[in-house]
Amino acid sequence: MSLLKRNFLKNTPGSRYAARTHTEGGKVKPARQGAWFQTEFIVMNIVIAMDSFKGSLSSLEAGNAVQTGILRAMPDAQTTVRPLADGGEGTVEALTAGLGGSLVTVPVTGPLGGCTDAVYGILNDGTTAVMEMSQAAGITLVDESARNPLRTTTFGVGEMILDAIHRGCRRFIVGIGGSATNDGGIGMLQALGYGLLNEKSKPVPRGARGLSELARITDDGVPPELASCRFRIACDVTNPLCGENGCSAVFGPQKGADAAMIRQMDGWLRAYAKTARKAFPKADPEEPGTGAAGGLGFAFRTFTNAVLESGIRIVLEETHLEDFVREADIVVTGEGRLDGQTVMGKAPVGVAEIARRHRKTAIAFAGSTAPDAGACNAHGIDAYFPILREITTLPQAMRPENAGKNLSDTAEQVFRLIRAVHG
Repeated sequence: MSLLKRNFLKNTPGSRYAARTHTEGGKVKPARQGAWFQTEFIVMNIVIAMDSFKGSLSSLEAGNAVQTGILRAMPDAQTTVRPLADGGEGTVEALTAGLGGSLVTVPVTGPLGGCTDAVYGILNDGTTAVMEMSQAAGITLVDESARNPLRTTTFGVGEMILDAIHRGCRRFIVGIGGSATNDGGIGMLQALGYGLLNEKSKPVPRGARGLSELARITDDGVPPELASCRFRIACDVTNPLCGENGCSAVFGPQKGADAAMIRQMDGWLRAYAKTARKAFPKADPEEPGTGAAGGLGFAFRTFTNAVLESGIRIVLEETHLEDFVREADIVVTGEGRLDGQTVMGKAPVGVAEIARRHRKTAIAFAGSTAPDAGACNAHGIDAYFPILREITTLPQAMRPENAGKNLSDTAEQVFRLIRAVHG
């Protein structure tokens, strides 16, 4: 909340801090010119929670740039920069840096079976790991010409989890967007020690093709520590595992599947769910979100202690942003581009909804804004401002030094206006 700041100032006619003394009759008259006096004025408390400007600035870099501009306009303001993400790309960096953790790099099996370096975070409690499955099985790790969900695997995701377990982690925050896979999570399960076996009790091949041979699932090789692990899965899709709205039909084409593959994989996933239910009664292929990441949501829900949740909800709760907003005068948020999709569970609107709940002013900065960005005003963002200040090319605008300067300069001018209005 706003704080009263006491200063000793010299009385100058016309100054907004000109001293005034109240007479017994209630009238106000200026103090003697040149006299020193004590005055009180408002110090604003401003909370800044910016999503990353993808390809340009991280969450904290964007927040620090806004803070720089605000403090130019209001040197006495109290500013707090908090990390922000929506559970997708940038979540590991935002939460790990913003909450005082450390990054871990571990070699894992990539989506096509080769080795890749995956990065995840361990928070400062030493027991919470923050991961993005795309680090091990993301679509950006596979050239477009090589995309084939029959072969791509989530094995490296399980290897990341095992590495964190061995380091003492028992609590996991996992973003599962951006996958290259449609294997129902069997690769992850294989890495975690589950037996995905064919009729001859041999391990099935990795990738969705392995589902075609699956006869039974065992847990004999699962480390006992997994039972004490809890998973919060950042999942913002509601697709079931199978059917016309399932992962194969909806997301398969972007992963390289043709019509024949889609029909095959959907059938295999149905059989997989039936097989899983024999030994693991939690298996529910109709549960919303089980089709996320090519069925990885189903694997987490069926075989681990996992809940599927909105990504922004997880991040806002983990960062305790509401505690900071409750004491703020103004809340600042934003992302690289504000548009009509921002209101569909994106991070800035999540912040704005908290601000509105506590009757705080929320403003947003964006690298660019679309014509339909006005929808954000109906979802708690009181005003938004694009930061581009001159005609430029997209590569120039996205250079970190340019984006940071534009953010700082725009924030400065907005808060100069706020300072002038509030006196």
